[in-house]
Amino acid sequence: MKLAIIDVGSNSVRLMLWVDGKTLYKKVITTRLGANLAQSGVLSEESIVRSLDAIKGFCLEARREGALVYAFATAAVRSAQNGGDFCKRVKECCGIPLEVISGKDEAQLGVLGALGNEDGGIIDIGGASTEVCLRSRGETAFSVSMNIGAVRLYDLGKDDMQKTAEVVCEAIQPLSGVIPTGKIFAIGGTASTLAAIKLGIKNYDPEALHHLPLSLEWVKSMSDKLFPMTLEERLKIAGMDVARVDVIAGATYLLYEIMKKLSCKEVYFSDSDNLEGYLSFRGLR
Repeated sequence: MKLAIIDVGSNSVRLMLWVDGKTLYKKVITTRLGANLAQSGVLSEESIVRSLDAIKGFCLEARREGALVYAFATAAVRSAQNGGDFCKRVKECCGIPLEVISGKDEAQLGVLGALGNEDGGIIDIGGASTEVCLRSRGETAFSVSMNIGAVRLYDLGKDDMQKTAEVVCEAIQPLSGVIPTGKIFAIGGTASTLAAIKLGIKNYDPEALHHLPLSLEWVKSMSDKLFPMTLEERLKIAGMDVARVDVIAGATYLLYEIMKKLSCKEVYFSDSDNLEGYLSFRGLR
């Protein structure tokens, strides 16, 4: 059986082709669907067109492969005033329904993808929201979707360290007093970029990066390093994702503050994330 899962995120649109129980490959196109959403409350026409083009292209590719296509959207679409209109345009353009995932369910997708049936937790920094979910003894011990992400944080704070710190401090208050147990995984584009930077690899290699540890001290040092750098200087860092060069400093700081809030000395990057999680969530495997 061939399945194609499309994740319409706030920063990018991703495709996963899943064949006979295995992830064959993943692809990503950065569309910035959630750009300026924090200020305007709506998805801009420019970002809508970019995202529709990406979804349509992935649908065509999936159908050429003979795969059944499923698509879901996260924070940008569920929070935008015109999110419903965007879903209608996806249906008209691509012929598929776009399922809008709640913040609670988005956290579950990440846990299912990264942990499977194991205990532990995930930190998923997206474009417009961040999910933290912890599982203990097979049950959800804590779960929250916070209204902050890499793109939203950049829109609100740019590279102003003081403003960024103020926004992050307020956004992560729901984590106060939370004490995780077990291994904590970081998923999403921020985590994958940091993992690639740590190894200094130019071409994304999921096998090399999967389960790579990122210490609290290292994440803090990267945050301190990135903020004062120009975009041109950041682009020279081996492993830097060109599509994230503007948002990576604030997102790295966000990850650091979350880890500190949770008294988490180390997280592990997981290449398996909410794309794989969606298969389990919807009983497709």
